[in-house]
Order: sequence, then C-alpha cells, then structure tokens
Amino acid sequence: MPKGKKPGRPAIWTRRRLIDGIRWRTRTGTPWRDIPERYGPWGRAYDLFRRWQRDGIWQRIFTELQARADTQDLITWDLNVDSTIVRAHQHAAGARKRGTCKRNRPAASSSSRTTMDSGAPAAA
Repeated sequence: MPKGKKPGRPAIWTRRRLIDGIRWRTRTGTPWRDIPERYGPWGRAYDLFRRWQRDGIWQRIFTELQARADTQDLITWDLNVDSTIVRAHQHAAGARKRGTCKRNRPAASSSSRTTMDSGAPAAA
C-alpha cells in the first residue's frame, strides 16, 4: 500500500475501511452506491479506487502479490489452449454483398393462378 501522510485534518474513514469497501464491491459486482455504510461513503471509496487506478497502484499491488506467490510456488503457470471449441456464430459466415440482396416478392395478385403438383384444381 502506498505510504505517506498529508498534513491537515485526520480522515474520518480509514483507508483500510475504504479498501475493504472496494474489495466488497469488486467481489459482489454491485453498483458503487450499494456499498454498505460500514465501509464509508461510496463516493470516497470510488474516488480512491479511480485515483489508484489512474496512478497504476492496483497494478503494482497485483504484480507484487503475484511475485510473492510465485516465489513461494503457489502459482502453477500452465497454459492450455483448446481451439476445438472455438466456433463462429451462424450469422458470422459473411456479410451481405451489395446488389445481391433479393427483396421479398410482393403478395400475389388475384389474377395469378396457383398450381399444385397433384394436378387437382386449386380451391378458391
């Protein structure tokens, strides 16, 4: 966690509580406004999250934790790619080309006769 003390009024909500609120929100996937009050105001938690995201602090924390876990052999670095399950959607076969799009035929007029394969007269 970044270190540093700013002069001035002490914070009402500790950074630890705000981080716990950020973790709770990330774990549950709820909107920011639904963070429980015990973690502090949702706006402060969101501001801390965005500020650390812009400064790259979350990435540094992740990299440090990953390095620690790797030195203790807690991470297995196996990678398996199975392309047999990768399929395109049926509509992804190709886009329509200009000029080949056939429009629906207009409804049959009363003057056109319908024919049947059986040779029987059509019912009117």
